Amino acid sequence: MSRVGKKPIPVPEKTKLSFNSGMLTVEGPKGTLTRQIHPEVTLELGDEQVVVSVARNDKKAKSLWGTTRAQVANMITGVSSGFVRVLEINGIGYRAEIKGSNLELHLGYSHPIHFVLPEGIDAAVDKSAIRLSGIDKELLGFAASSIRQMRPPEPYKGKGVKYAEEQIQRKAGKTAK
Repeated sequence: MSRVGKKPIPVPEKTKLSFNSGMLTVEGPKGTLTRQIHPEVTLELGDEQVVVSVARNDKKAKSLWGTTRAQVANMITGVSSGFVRVLEINGIGYRAEIKGSNLELHLGYSHPIHFVLPEGIDAAVDKSAIRLSGIDKELLGFAASSIRQMRPPEPYKGKGVKYAEEQIQRKAGKTAK
C-alpha cells in the first residue's frame, strides 16, 4: 500500500480543478496545467481536497498510485505558488546573461553557450546565480539539470554550475613527495 497515495491533497481557494475523460486540468492564479492521468488510477475531486485511489488492486496500479498523487500535488502547488530553482556559477570568468528568451553562458569554453529556455520557464541572473522559476516542476527540473550538465562542478576547485543547496565533496590535489 502506498503511504504517499493515501494522503488527500488540499486545494487552495483560488485553484480550480476539472477531470474529464482522463485529463486533469488545474487552473490557478499563476496559470494552467494539464496532465493525462493513467486509467489505473482514479481521482475524486472535492471542494477542498483531492483523493487519489486505485481502480484495481494489482501491482501496476499500486506502483502508479503514489506517483500520480505527487504529480497532482505538484500541479496544484505550481499553479498556486510556483516553483523556484537556483543555480550557482563558480569559476573565474564564468558568467551568465539573459538575451531575449535565451540564456547565454560563458563557462570556460572557447565559445559562449546559448541555452533556449523552455516555454513557461523564466530566468533571472544575479552576479553568480541563475534563478529559474515556473509552474511546471518537471519542466523546471529538466531545464535546471540541462544547464548544470553544461559544466558540472569538479571536485578539486569546485568550478562549474551547481544547485544552490548542493554540497560538493572536495578532494585534495596531488601532494609533493
